Amino acid sequence: MIPSERLKGIEAFVCTADAGSFTAAGVRLNLTNSAVSKSVARLEARLGSRLFERTTRRLTLTDVGAAFYETCVRVLGDLADAEAVLAAHRSEIVGRLKVNVPIAFGRMQAMPLLLAFAERHPNLRPSITFTDRKIDIVEEGVDVAIRIGASEPWPDNLGHRYLGSERVIVCAAPAYLDRRGTPASAAALGEFDCILYGRGDGSTINWRFAREGGQVEEHLVEARIVLGSAEAQVGAVKAGFGIAQLATWLIKDELDRGELVEILPELATVGLPLHLVWRRSRQLTPKVDALLKTLTEGLRIE
Repeated sequence: MIPSERLKGIEAFVCTADAGSFTAAGVRLNLTNSAVSKSVARLEARLGSRLFERTTRRLTLTDVGAAFYETCVRVLGDLADAEAVLAAHRSEIVGRLKVNVPIAFGRMQAMPLLLAFAERHPNLRPSITFTDRKIDIVEEGVDVAIRIGASEPWPDNLGHRYLGSERVIVCAAPAYLDRRGTPASAAALGEFDCILYGRGDGSTINWRFAREGGQVEEHLVEARIVLGSAEAQVGAVKAGFGIAQLATWLIKDELDRGELVEILPELATVGLPLHLVWRRSRQLTPKVDALLKTLTEGLRIE
């Protein structure tokens, strides 16, 4: 590796040789005459050689200075070429890109966007992991993550973007409601079959209902079936096994097709927030920047 000391003063030296004086070089470099002169003097002292013959009228290169000038011009040219190559490389969306997404949301909402993104950029090599646990993005080498329910404060080394919050509703299949009737209130849900989401530790998630004044109240519901998968919940509700409380992003198509209908709309609540999270150290790379734009446009909750 070239010590940084070896590069000091070279630009001032080359510019002075080209311009013919410290004053003219200072104008080109936006430096004072004195600053350029001192930079060249330090370079000469470090090299132990005089690079310029100084007269009251002009500067001329010594023989040693002329030889050193040719080498410096070549080196600076090589550096400029290398930077141009890197700039061209940075403008392309290439290389590996590690993305982490929640399991159900990732498969249903993010994957179509990620596959389309990969198709548009054939030199990209995405690696997509699916998990509902909160991971350490930096430790696991993830470039971009989608998080549902992530909360502040955020670490300084992570960038984040809020995309909105899901809406959570109580819903059922029309066939089930035709057979059992429609509950008229939250209290009446105890008379119906309720399908709950279960955690890995065996606990279940209580339902949350909107109340007057914008308050949200947790409601303990007796389970007919407990399922550890949101997609399995959707399948059970569609099959007519009972009623569930689900995020609208999860059942958008079913609602549009009439396979599921919302009940007790006055109980609907704002659910968990949706965020994009990324390592700040990767933010300026074209692949990360382009993916953040794609996911923001495709996943933003209005």
